[in-house]
Amino acid sequence: MDRNRVKIIAEIGWNFMGDMLLAEKMIASAKKSGADMVKFQYWNPDRLRPGVWDNDGRRQIYEKAKLNKEKIIFLTNLCKTYQINFLISAFNVADAKFIKDIGIDSIKIPSHEVANYELHKFCSTQFQKCYVSLGAGTQQEVLKTAEIYNLSGKNNFWVGMHCVSSYPCPTDKSNLPRIKFINDICTYTGYSDHTSDLISPVVAVALGASVIEKHFTIDKNLPGRDNKFALDEKEFSEMVKNIRLAESSLIYHGDGCMDIEMDTINNYRGRWGDNF
Repeated sequence: MDRNRVKIIAEIGWNFMGDMLLAEKMIASAKKSGADMVKFQYWNPDRLRPGVWDNDGRRQIYEKAKLNKEKIIFLTNLCKTYQINFLISAFNVADAKFIKDIGIDSIKIPSHEVANYELHKFCSTQFQKCYVSLGAGTQQEVLKTAEIYNLSGKNNFWVGMHCVSSYPCPTDKSNLPRIKFINDICTYTGYSDHTSDLISPVVAVALGASVIEKHFTIDKNLPGRDNKFALDEKEFSEMVKNIRLAESSLIYHGDGCMDIEMDTINNYRGRWGDNF
């Protein structure tokens, strides 16, 4: 991974609601906004256990927005057309195997599965790049997950992503100082951001994040919870601009004076002298 440029992921997830034409519009818009990658989610509703999602409409959304092999291939081809990278999440080993068998070499593991060690063991050896959200876990669970990737022999190809798994996440709960902890246990650090603000990702970059993931939509009025707090094209573009500015400001030029200061040194020192 290129440490010199922050990678920015537009999390489309289920925001396209199964409408592949809408998915294409979101991919095109994310590219225009400056994203390096778009991320979708894969699940098999047949494996969904009973829960509150049975009564709040989410099961219907899962059914509507589910992907299959043909749709995933269609999305990957769209990403090639729009020259943006494709990423997809998996929530269990069976689904990760499904993604692997399609020929996809990068995967995202959501924070819900931070303690799913069998999933981490599989992904750490089967995928070239793993983006792993390290939210919603105890410190010991996070350390154990990091150890799986660090001992897999592919520790240079995984990104441990700070995350607060709340949707949306209030800015005062984003806990960005935790990135320092992630820096200590991961070769590469990222931030999966669920706030609706444009500042938190920039602060995360200053703290060492080399990957930023942010929910993305083209219309906040579309159905589903995630569209409501996602950034639209204008907001996402502004965030990307701010991140690129932050990158520029973090370029280290040494502890002494810089060449652009020579005019000050040569011509401005002592110009308000004591002698008249």
